[in-house]
Amino acid sequence: MLQLLARRLMLAVPTLVGVLVVVFLLLYVAPGDPVQAMVGERADAATIARLRAELQLDAPLPVQFANYAGKIVRGDLGRSYITNRPIVSDIAERFPRTLLLAGAAMLLATLSGVTIGVLAAVKPNGWFDRLALAVTYLGISFPVYWIGLLLIVLFAVTLRWLPASGYGRIEFLVLPALALGSRSIAYLARVTRGAMLEVLGADFVRTARAKGLAEGGVIVRHALRNALIPVVTVIGLDFGAYLTGSILTETIFSWPGIGRYVVMAISRRDLPAVQGSVLFLSLVFVTVNLLTDVAYRKVDPRVS
Repeated sequence: MLQLLARRLMLAVPTLVGVLVVVFLLLYVAPGDPVQAMVGERADAATIARLRAELQLDAPLPVQFANYAGKIVRGDLGRSYITNRPIVSDIAERFPRTLLLAGAAMLLATLSGVTIGVLAAVKPNGWFDRLALAVTYLGISFPVYWIGLLLIVLFAVTLRWLPASGYGRIEFLVLPALALGSRSIAYLARVTRGAMLEVLGADFVRTARAKGLAEGGVIVRHALRNALIPVVTVIGLDFGAYLTGSILTETIFSWPGIGRYVVMAISRRDLPAVQGSVLFLSLVFVTVNLLTDVAYRKVDPRVS
């Protein structure tokens, strides 16, 4: 296990260095002047020049990158041009809310999708299997923002069962978690069904049944466990995507997470906030992939 972690960490280092370079260059490829965005259009040239010197934006490019990388290594992501707060503080305040939303969506998707996939595989071509395939096909086809708006119209506007947006009590979490996890429910169901159908035809499953084991035990203890590798892959990738790419869901439901923070930073041309958020989310995605590799090893010790 330690060797596996060491290899994965060595592979993650070049990825993070590449992300650091790309994030740094965002300051130069983005349109507009960040200093002008800070001080407004009425600021005089002397003020703009002074701020550029304070932010070291007038230094040569290699020097700026060295200073930026040094701050990142020390855990300093800079300060927001708009709020003048440390970006680390903004991320620390908002990321737990994104983590809550992503965790709820992934838990819902895993329980629902795996259950549907197993039930569909037990009796292939039955009525439940056909219904599950049709519903999951629709779930994969519809975009998240459309599902989110549909849920708001149905459960918040028409039925008035749940709030349309906001953050606080548990009922505020239901609709965004369902919208965010809808595609994963459909995809996990299809992946689980395909993996289960392959495993249920294997020799060891027929042997387990020949020994007189209960059908439920054969399905759960033997078939499902051996079908988990592709399921773990989908869970890992989707959970990483939820943590780093739930921008549409957070915007639609006014969820105060890091995705909405990035949208606001982009709209205000707050480039340090965008840079810090993208770098942090890249680190999160790499970490989730590392944990997924560890989960592979737990499910199948043959994975190296």
